[in-house]
Amino acid sequence: MSDTAQLKVFKWGEVEKEFLNPLIDRQMLVGDKVMLARVLLKKGAHVPLHHHHNEQVTYILEGALKFAIDGKELVVHAGEVLCIPPHMPHEAWAVEDTVDLDIFIPPREDWLAGTDAYLRHGR
Repeated sequence: MSDTAQLKVFKWGEVEKEFLNPLIDRQMLVGDKVMLARVLLKKGAHVPLHHHHNEQVTYILEGALKFAIDGKELVVHAGEVLCIPPHMPHEAWAVEDTVDLDIFIPPREDWLAGTDAYLRHGR
């Protein structure tokens, strides 16, 4: 029995940064069953209302994001984690310059294919 999975170590400084729009960049690491994205949002950035079949965990490293989810608004600050169930519509605004880590299970196919038009406005 042969296992093709290999141990990998990454440095964020060496991971390609993808320009999405003037206020949002991201970097992605993808495994077989999970995706980790480092998203850099400038104050005022807006992630429009959307939903996906992926479970999402968002950990705010720096700054803060205001989310609108399930009819509620909440602000998630540095050091806090938000868990968004599959299929739940949500949107977010950067209330200050923000860096977050988004974990998706399974990986976001639209992000990998570049078909995430809702993030690519203003290009």
